[in-house]
Amino acid sequence: MSHESSPQTAGSKDPSMLSIAGPTYFPIALVARLPFAMMVVGVLTLVVTGRDSLAFGGLSSAMVGIGSAAVGPLVGAAADRFGQRRAVLAAGIVNSLALLLMAWVVFSPLPGWAVLASAALVGASAPQVGPMSRSRVVTMITTKLPEGRRGRTLLSMMAYESAADEVIFVFGPVIVGMLATTMSPAAPMIGAAALTILFVGAFALHPTGRATDQHAAGTVEQAPARELRDPALVTVVAGVFGVGLFFGFTLTGLTAFMRDAGNAEAAGLFYGVMGVGSAALALGSALLPDAFTLGRRWITFSLAMVAGASLIAAAPSLPWLVAGLAVAGIGVGPTLVTEFSLGAARSPRGRSATVMTILGSAIILGQSLASAVNGELAERFGTGVAQCMPLVATLIVLSAGLVNAGLTRRQSEAATRAGEGEGDQPGPFAT
Repeated sequence: MSHESSPQTAGSKDPSMLSIAGPTYFPIALVARLPFAMMVVGVLTLVVTGRDSLAFGGLSSAMVGIGSAAVGPLVGAAADRFGQRRAVLAAGIVNSLALLLMAWVVFSPLPGWAVLASAALVGASAPQVGPMSRSRVVTMITTKLPEGRRGRTLLSMMAYESAADEVIFVFGPVIVGMLATTMSPAAPMIGAAALTILFVGAFALHPTGRATDQHAAGTVEQAPARELRDPALVTVVAGVFGVGLFFGFTLTGLTAFMRDAGNAEAAGLFYGVMGVGSAALALGSALLPDAFTLGRRWITFSLAMVAGASLIAAAPSLPWLVAGLAVAGIGVGPTLVTEFSLGAARSPRGRSATVMTILGSAIILGQSLASAVNGELAERFGTGVAQCMPLVATLIVLSAGLVNAGLTRRQSEAATRAGEGEGDQPGPFAT
């Protein structure tokens, strides 16, 4: 893919992303994300109620994330090879059945391993709508837009995609809570299954899915799989994984803090303080000047995450904790936008969906592992230790950003020595 941002005069007849994707694409892609946002919390609520064990509920929800992280990249690889329509539709059908199976297993006499296995199947069969949508957007931009508009448009669309994920992951747990309290603990899982059939199915069959079907016909060459091990791309994966760790550590630390205050059920509400601000700033990051390169953005906004996590770690009271969440939110959204933009720019030829699902899976894996680890730390060593763990995660994100800067500098120096200065990308993709 070419991501250069060379000047080009755009005529008035140049297409827009809305005209390319169609008016129904973005609403469908937004709602189709919702079932996955409901899964982790829905499984936790279901298992805690049905098996009367908070620890087992946490382990079950972690299995959802582990299953998604383990199989998600394979779903992306299948989409790259056979087209998104077939891959997403197959995953959606299996996932809807897995959700219904999970709702039955929890209240059945089957042993605990059956619950864990069904939770892993729920995660493994997740259709990966967020990463698939990013991959479609990349394909539309690089094949339908004039070359001079690609760089800026890609940054804007990655900002939108990250904001969409943030919004859905804020409202997903709220919907789970409403369904579970007003209907039954199994209602969120049944609702997620219905949404999967309707909206994931519509996403799979949307005309934009045809752009990826050319892979099945073999008309697009794929770069060798070894290119996925490129250090620059691995660094991006490590940074995204760190953000996932931050999400998991923060939510469990906040839950422990609110539990000590006798108001554990309000943890999701205060967590939304970070999510809403993060989504707004993710959208705003598309307006940043080109001179503020992606590499610099990564370091700058991860420093904001470090500052917020430091406040969370030292917070003596709820107002200070909320302030820490708000400050961290300043950095989280733009950092994710930056990392996904770099991931799109560094995707090997013909493997965009694979890279996007790897990045999406890195977030979920980090969140799941952090939730399980920090819950145990809170039980054994107290809330204070759990509150410090988000700081560890932000330092990982910052470290990955610094490594990215070093790799970029060495690549630039090597290109200069080789006399390949014309390959530099001084626009928004300069890193």
